[in-house]
Amino acid sequence: MKRLIGWAGLGAAALAAALLAGCAGGTPRPKPAELPTNIDLIGVRQVWTARLPAVNYPLQVSVQGNQVALASGDGSVLTLDAASGRETGRASVGAPLSAGVGGDGRLLAVLTRTNHVVALEGSRELWRHRLATQSYTAPLVAGGRVFVLGADRSLTALDGQSGAPLWHVQRPAEPLVLRQAGVLLPHGNTLLAGMAGRLVAVDPDNGNVRWEAPLASARGTNDVERLIDLVGGVGRQGGVVCARAFQAAVGCVDAASGNLRWTRAASGATGVAADEQRVFGAESDGRVLAWRLDNGERAWASDALQWRQLTGPLVLGRSVVFGDNAGLVHMLSREDGGPLNRLATDGSGIAATPVLAGNTLVVVTRNGGVYGFAPE
Repeated sequence: MKRLIGWAGLGAAALAAALLAGCAGGTPRPKPAELPTNIDLIGVRQVWTARLPAVNYPLQVSVQGNQVALASGDGSVLTLDAASGRETGRASVGAPLSAGVGGDGRLLAVLTRTNHVVALEGSRELWRHRLATQSYTAPLVAGGRVFVLGADRSLTALDGQSGAPLWHVQRPAEPLVLRQAGVLLPHGNTLLAGMAGRLVAVDPDNGNVRWEAPLASARGTNDVERLIDLVGGVGRQGGVVCARAFQAAVGCVDAASGNLRWTRAASGATGVAADEQRVFGAESDGRVLAWRLDNGERAWASDALQWRQLTGPLVLGRSVVFGDNAGLVHMLSREDGGPLNRLATDGSGIAATPVLAGNTLVVVTRNGGVYGFAPE
């Protein structure tokens, strides 16, 4: 519930505040079971570490080839060579962040809590542009432009060199929105964005909507039960894009036509990943599920990580990787969900979905630890 914020006036804000108060005094989350001894079926070793200030916002790590860009909550932006962990760039935007990092290998973009989009080239600030709304989704930098998905699920395009506004798409605001990253990604010459429970294809040149695919429909009797926002972290295989609607469903869409291939009820709050055969995700209670990519039927389920507050997944070799709130990184078999290896960090909790940069698995913790792992 702490991801909820009000958007449409005092009534929604009061509702969000009441929810937070209820959570503070409610039933505590069950304690996870003790983990068994690590069996280490995949040889992985830590090859480097780096440091950032604390990460206290919804970080998304940007990967361009072997380059990894990440940022801390205080506005420090760091670029690393993923193979060696060597620092290749550092900058500061001078303000706390609400979202980041987006990049194209040359330009980096982040969002501040004062609603400024800030574009960086190396350690130099190119421009900053103030938005009318907050955002918790890393900007998308592509085609010489910077695209921003607002917390109200508006979509804005800015010129990459000057920050000048190019176009803006405004949707009807939802009573509540999520204080976490939404869906924003390119697919060919199309932008795909999550707007409420729909995956929406937008022309990047003018903001015109090409198609909309509903992954979930709002149900329930109050604004919380009706919240079905798409959450960041998607699975992509060829022309198929799979995503999660918050606490409602997981589904896959044909990205060329917008045809919905399938949707299944699911109660998770983090994104999904996919390989050639399956879609993977974690439910809110920590159960890990795999669905068949072609028809959405359940492939397997694992309770081994229940109540560990998992990140979104990363497909890596023959494993699917999750971080947890104890700073552990779990590698499960893509075939059946069985454990393959477990990696330790600083114990502060994994702050973002793990990423693969080149041949290096990169993990960031809430205390600002950055870890590079590689196959032995």
